[in-house]
Amino acid sequence: MKTAFKLAALALLAGGAALALGKSGQLAEYEPGEELAGGRTTVSDDGRNAFSYPAANLSVDRQTSFFIGNSFFKKNWVEAPSSTTGRDGLGPHFIARSCAGCHALDGRGAPPAFKDGVQTGQPVGLLLRLSIPGDGGKAGVVPEPTYGTQINNFAVKGVKPEGKIRIRYREIHGQFADGTPYSLRAPEYEITDLGYGPLHPQTLISPRVAPQVIGLGLLEAIREEDILANAERQAKEGKGISGRPNRVWDEARKAWVIGRFGWKANAGSVAHQTAAAFNGDIGITSVLFPVEECTPAQKDCLERIAQEAQWRRQRNEKTVDVDDHTLERTIFYTRTLAVPERRNAKDPQVLRGKRIFHDAGCASCHTPRYVTGELPGFPELSNQTIYPYTDLLLHDMGEGLADNRPDFEATGREWRTPPLWGLGLIPTVNGHSALLHDGRARNIMEAVLWHGGEAEGAKQHVLKLDKADREALVRFLESL
Repeated sequence: MKTAFKLAALALLAGGAALALGKSGQLAEYEPGEELAGGRTTVSDDGRNAFSYPAANLSVDRQTSFFIGNSFFKKNWVEAPSSTTGRDGLGPHFIARSCAGCHALDGRGAPPAFKDGVQTGQPVGLLLRLSIPGDGGKAGVVPEPTYGTQINNFAVKGVKPEGKIRIRYREIHGQFADGTPYSLRAPEYEITDLGYGPLHPQTLISPRVAPQVIGLGLLEAIREEDILANAERQAKEGKGISGRPNRVWDEARKAWVIGRFGWKANAGSVAHQTAAAFNGDIGITSVLFPVEECTPAQKDCLERIAQEAQWRRQRNEKTVDVDDHTLERTIFYTRTLAVPERRNAKDPQVLRGKRIFHDAGCASCHTPRYVTGELPGFPELSNQTIYPYTDLLLHDMGEGLADNRPDFEATGREWRTPPLWGLGLIPTVNGHSALLHDGRARNIMEAVLWHGGEAEGAKQHVLKLDKADREALVRFLESL
């Protein structure tokens, strides 16, 4: 009987309905089409540029808009006034000179490098959000009175940087049930060289790494009712998973909406997210965010803004740094970046890992599959069967990952479930595997082991796996 069963399983693997036997004896099934993570928008490239393609079903004319947006996403902004038309307005404070400065190759940022345990430079793809307790209203948070909503560690000439970020790590040691040891690194953050005096005594600080920007338009096209259905399903399952949506103000729509983007789901649309990043990270104003964040204590910053406004009046230029056309094309670009095809979806070890992923309960939050709704103006992103592996909901992830900083309705222990598509290509595209909201996890397994709170049961399941099953789980996640 055992021999017959083994031969039957091999025959299935050789045919179309590929199946793999998990340790529990259950079978994980290959779903036809699941390689196409972005539906018909999916591109086939597993190289260094895997995150940088337009949606595969964009027309030639629409690709032109994409590549125009690409130039604005990747270009360095310069200080005003400049003869470089349409490219001036950097700062006064900033953390990067371009969108690609944080999202290199449209990918993921990382904490700064360390040599012999010493930080070698200032972070670019990681920033520190700031706020103080209180009702933030449409802003979501109450800005720190002197430094605003984030620390900008660079500034234009004649303006002081707000401060420098220092990171230290301590190792936390543990072991799997079979005795195999592991170590996690817990970060500690310090803001030094403060340019404008001390921080408010109740300052809340949250580190955020820039994520890869693939598939954002597809996430925007997921129906609101499907997001709410995820929360209803989790509540009915009775397994301690209780995801909920964040409700946020969207500056593009001038309305309160469900948050979909950002580590705490604090942005409701690609347009809001793009314009807010222009403003907060590069100091570029737009019709959506026309005011730069210089507080009353930052006299040099305010003087610089006044000088720039005068230069623009003298040259009869627009009053914001980025015109509507440029902003629109940049939003189009970030909305239509394609998701790369999955690798090895039929591989027996990958399918074994897929079964373990489901057995552990990971799929309860990392919801695999959706059919997108109608996204106005974007037929290419509408009605697509996609596999992002996210519920777009907030979850309590435990004290170990807590930043203790609320953001709109998100508490200091809650984080949005991040999409997993493209996970296995981050090392190829960006040359590192620093994961989670602050890059503390050095690999996929460390990221899993940091899960707590609502995900504590899933973590405990993984801790009990033997080496072969752990390797299969990682192999599955690397295939996404």
